[in-house]
Amino acid sequence: MTQVFSPEDGRVERVTVIEAGPCFVTGIRRADRDGYDALQLAFGETSVKRLGKPRLGHLKKASVGNLRHLREFRGDPGDAEVGAEVKVDAVFERGQTVKVSGVSKGKGFQGTIKRHNFHRGPVSHGSHNVRAPGSIGASADPAHVFKGIRGPGQMGNRRVTQRGLEVVDVRADENLLLVRGSVPGPKGAVVEIRAEER
Repeated sequence: MTQVFSPEDGRVERVTVIEAGPCFVTGIRRADRDGYDALQLAFGETSVKRLGKPRLGHLKKASVGNLRHLREFRGDPGDAEVGAEVKVDAVFERGQTVKVSGVSKGKGFQGTIKRHNFHRGPVSHGSHNVRAPGSIGASADPAHVFKGIRGPGQMGNRRVTQRGLEVVDVRADENLLLVRGSVPGPKGAVVEIRAEER
């Protein structure tokens, strides 16, 4: 994340800078042939030794380089062609609302206060119920704990979609997309950006 100044009124915008391209079309799915409409895009140059033979054959058929990440985006592919380059300014524009999906930062095994925003217990008069979750079961009936009870466990490291992010700037010459606010994942993580339907 960083900040930029708005050229209109000089207001400070807190933005996340995302390298959004160039992506290459490596597959097109059609409803009459595949049962659904989608566009498969590839991103991220890498070496040959980091790719398996099936992936290399698929990329060679599409006449694109050695690209590491493949994702499908549902929707009408239009008149897109396999092997075509998709630039950031062809898809996004300033003021557009997008949603960004990625794997959130892993925070390890956490208790209920950090993980689910539970309140702590009283800390005065010798109370031992400070950060304990409290009672989780019923009495003799039903005599077991129901599934889905919010308890301690692994926090983070799961797919998250952040919605309602506004595109502040599109820098096509650098393939950069500046969105207001934060996005899931650590620095350098791969995210998926989709236009949000209203």
